[in-house]
Amino acid sequence: MTEIFFYSGAADKLLVACRLCAKALSQDTRIMVYASDQQILEKLDKLLWTFQPTSFLPHCFMHDETALVSSTPIVLSDNVAPETDYAILLNLHEQCPPDFARFKRVIEIAGQLPEDKASARKRYRHYQQAGFMLHHHQLQQH
Repeated sequence: MTEIFFYSGAADKLLVACRLCAKALSQDTRIMVYASDQQILEKLDKLLWTFQPTSFLPHCFMHDETALVSSTPIVLSDNVAPETDYAILLNLHEQCPPDFARFKRVIEIAGQLPEDKASARKRYRHYQQAGFMLHHHQLQQH
């Protein structure tokens, strides 16, 4: 069954997303980052190139060449494609992603703004009421 991980209190959700992508990469795990907003994906794309000072996190967009997508560990997508084989789905959308239950793990990041906290609470309740195993991590404020 899919496990849901919530990271709350993020000062910068995209920076947290980069850290979580780096962690998945270090564990040799493929991750799909989902957001319906193309601007968010483009900002994350730029950040993944510069996140680590001595390297980059290998990634591409779901709409790139099929061979590239199938060999890249981090894929940015504006839809949750049913034919993919990713273990982790990182959701950057304000609603629960479609077909999330076919992933081993779903990662949700909640920011510090009131509207972001409210939408994260709705997603948390949705997963909880559906009977999914939930894990919560409060991010440290610096």
